[in-house]
Order: sequence, then C-alpha cells, then structure tokens
Amino acid sequence: MSAPKPAILALEDGSLFRGVAFGAEATIAGECVFNTSMTGYQEILTDPSYFGQIVTMTAVQIGNYGVNAEDEEAAAPRASGFVVREVSPVVSNWRSQMSLDAYLQKYGIPGISEVDTRALTKKLRVDGAMKCCLSTRPIGDAEAVARARAWQDMAGSDYVKDTTCKAPYHWRADDASRHNTQYLPVGTTGGATPMPAVRYKVAAFDYGAKFTIFRKLVRHGFDVHVFPATATAEEVKEYGVDAVFLSNGPGDPSALPYIHKTVTALIPHYPVFGICLGHQMITHALGGKTFKLKFGHRGGNQPVKNLETGRVSITAQNHGFATDPKSLANRNAMVTEINLNDQTVEGLRHKELPVFSVQYHPEAAPGPNDADPLFEDFHQLVAKRKLGKI
Repeated sequence: MSAPKPAILALEDGSLFRGVAFGAEATIAGECVFNTSMTGYQEILTDPSYFGQIVTMTAVQIGNYGVNAEDEEAAAPRASGFVVREVSPVVSNWRSQMSLDAYLQKYGIPGISEVDTRALTKKLRVDGAMKCCLSTRPIGDAEAVARARAWQDMAGSDYVKDTTCKAPYHWRADDASRHNTQYLPVGTTGGATPMPAVRYKVAAFDYGAKFTIFRKLVRHGFDVHVFPATATAEEVKEYGVDAVFLSNGPGDPSALPYIHKTVTALIPHYPVFGICLGHQMITHALGGKTFKLKFGHRGGNQPVKNLETGRVSITAQNHGFATDPKSLANRNAMVTEINLNDQTVEGLRHKELPVFSVQYHPEAAPGPNDADPLFEDFHQLVAKRKLGKI
C-alpha cells in the first residue's frame, strides 16, 4: 500500500490547511465555500452552479456509497476541487460504479482529506467565502497563497458562458444518454404517479442547469426545449412556446446584461418561472439589484417561509448572491418568501403578470422535496394563461 500523498489548501488571508491528497494530481484556484448536505456529494460535484468553486463538505465522512452515472447533474463534475474530513475507505452500495477517488481522478478534479472541516467552515462563516488554492502536487506555502490571491473574484464574473449549452436542443424523456429516467418525488407509492393530461411547450434557458430540473419539468407536464444563455427573445418566440423557464447557474448575476435584456423582453409575453440564478435574472429584468452574501447558502436544510401562506419549507440551496428587496420598491414585484436564518429574499412574484421565482432549488437533488409543488404551480399557471384567465 502506497504512502499517503500530502495536499494543501491555502486561503487568500494566508491560512493553511494541510491534509491528504485524493482524486487528481493538480493545482487549482477558486472560491472556497461549504455545503451542509449530509449526502448527495456526486450531485453537488456535478452541479454547474459550483463552477469556479472549491467545495468543503461539513458531513464527516464522504464517499461511502460511491458514484454512479444516473445521479449526475451534468455530463461531468463542474466544481473545481473538493475538501472533506474523511474519504470513506469502503465503497458499499448496489448502485455504485466507481469510488469517489477514481471519479475525481477520471475528470481531473483534485481533492484533499483529513482537513479540519469544522475549523474551515467556521472561518468561512466568520470571515466570509474566500479565494483559495488547492494543490495535490508539491508546492510551497507562499506560492499556494499567492495563487489564491491571484484568482479572479467571483463578483463581476460571467461563468454562465462556461456552463451553458452551445445550441438549442429538445430534452427527450426517452434519451437514456442523459440518464433521464422518470423522476419521482420521495413518498411516491406504486412506482408511478399520473402525468398531467396536457403537456405545454416550455423554453428552458440553460444558465448551468442541473439535469433534474429538466426531468422535473417533463415529469410535471412540460415538453422541454433547452436554449443557451445567449439565445434572444426573438429566437424563443420562433419556437412557439407556451412558457419560459430560467435555470440555476454560476457566477455574479449582475455581470449578465445580455440575459437581463432577454428576460426583460420575454416577461410581458409568457408565464415565467425562475430558480436560483433565474430568480436573480428576473430581479434584474424588473429593475432590481443583487448583492454578494458573506458566505452564501449551500446545503439541503435551509428553512424558507412563505409570507403569503405562512408555510415553512426546508429547501436545497446553492447560491452566493441574493436579491436586494429595497431595489424592488415600485417595481411591480413583491417578495413572497424569506430565508428564516437571515431574512434574505427567497421568492418573488410579479403583481400583474404570471411571473414568479424562488432563490432555492425546488428540484432538490440532493435535498428535501418540500418545494416540489412549485412545478405543479407553474403548470397550472400556464394552463390559466392558455385559457385566457390571466
């Protein structure tokens, strides 16, 4: 058995965390963030919203059930690096196809284990998300810190261009190459539940979308036509769609004026549903602003209160920016949901048009299914619009 190889994580403030290398042999820089989910590390690694970020898992042991092709949320991992307390020495699950270590090696993603992730998470909570450098190669401390400081800030960065699809395509429910098996919420009995009788054609903008978003849209009665982030309102109208969906994605929402322009042009003509970055695109399209959070919301246990119903949901989230509610004053929009931990905006609704959005991920993967009915709400909204009721 070969001796463990050393690895280092250096933060821009000069802090150093030493550990054991796993995954690929590489040196990378990015933004260091943490995720509080207990499971779902493969979905987290393949979530395009993590592009440019090095993810720290707060759960103690990671990798115990391996990885498999069906659970991927993109064609390959999009996170830059991975930080864990312990990599499980045993992979034990009937669905597993390879170990986490082998998976990261396959895609060139470096990882570091045996790190005090509790101390690292506390530092990020107190001081905020930081630029960092993770290396599984021999590297000096000073060079690692310098590489961390030299990395481009997340604020002001357009990473959507790196994660969006290159051309429009039709998301087919029978396309096994996208692992698009029928997605059923937790709690479903009998193996299947009925599809809505009427299917609506939706233009789904891919800003760095997770596969399960499209699976959920199909599951809830939509014929999904995926568009790249650069598509114009005129291109969407040519497809004769019934509604528009705006996906999640990475980077700074204020750095995407070309998307703001497109969404502004679409809002008056279609029912629109946005999540995560899509929610922030609606914010900007309505004339509002966004700001960078200190350390963001990332995990499957974020409590959100609906101000219209009083209902509290536990949600899955992954974002580092939020809507400024004051910027929406006199913008014909209303805040519908807030985060119970810090009272930031978690949901919006247009006062007159069939347009709504949430900051969290109702498709979960991984996470709770409390917010799954939002896809049903979207279907009903489109149905009402088709009947001329809104």
